Amino acid sequence: MGKVYFASDFHLGTPSLEESQKREKKICRWLDMAAKDADHIYLIGDLFDFWFEYRFAIPKGFLRFQGKLAELVDKGVKISIFTGNHDMWMFDYFEKEFGIKIIREPIDVEIYGKKFHIGHGDGLGPGDYSYKFLKKVFANKLCQWLFGFLHPTIGIGIASTWSRHSRASGAKKEHGFISKEKEFIWVYCQEEQAKKYRDYYIFGHRHLPLELDLDQGGKYINTGEWLSYDTYATFDGEKVELLTYKE
Repeated sequence: MGKVYFASDFHLGTPSLEESQKREKKICRWLDMAAKDADHIYLIGDLFDFWFEYRFAIPKGFLRFQGKLAELVDKGVKISIFTGNHDMWMFDYFEKEFGIKIIREPIDVEIYGKKFHIGHGDGLGPGDYSYKFLKKVFANKLCQWLFGFLHPTIGIGIASTWSRHSRASGAKKEHGFISKEKEFIWVYCQEEQAKKYRDYYIFGHRHLPLELDLDQGGKYINTGEWLSYDTYATFDGEKVELLTYKE
């Protein structure tokens, strides 16, 4: 019985080419480590700081990461990718090129007899109504189609600038852990737990590694990020552990 791995928020492409490539190489080494005993690897959003797939073009770079994904899939490792708020414009490239399933909303899945609810985490819980509105706009098929008519140099340039601004604005609003009640994803998990029991809720987006109790014995795990924490989670059939990658 292999392990199941969860990681998120690599934000490849930021803050500089040199730092991004250094982080990309580290992520590839982590994937090699995980592949030794992984049954399934869930990458749960914001793998890239910006991503948009044109019909005949994708953002340049990240070839080490893409090559590693292809290598692991070819070896039989199951990989699923969730879109995040920075890379929601993934369409069918990863599915056609690598055979990797793209998931856009939180899902329920049973793993080794335990019930999981997995997603990126953006737009959940109370508040943040401006982003929730923008997400609907960005997810709109007509808006995506119109954006696709922009030349990649213009379109990617505009979107990359917005992505940097979005991340900077979010950093100003984010804070360290205060209490469970102040964690919007935890509030969402509590509300979901009241509707339907799950053993584990696994999310990213928050950029803070967290392991918090929920009602009825459930747990909310946030996988943190790889800009400073290098954290991920594993499930071995018995329990979920939040770990730090150390070389």
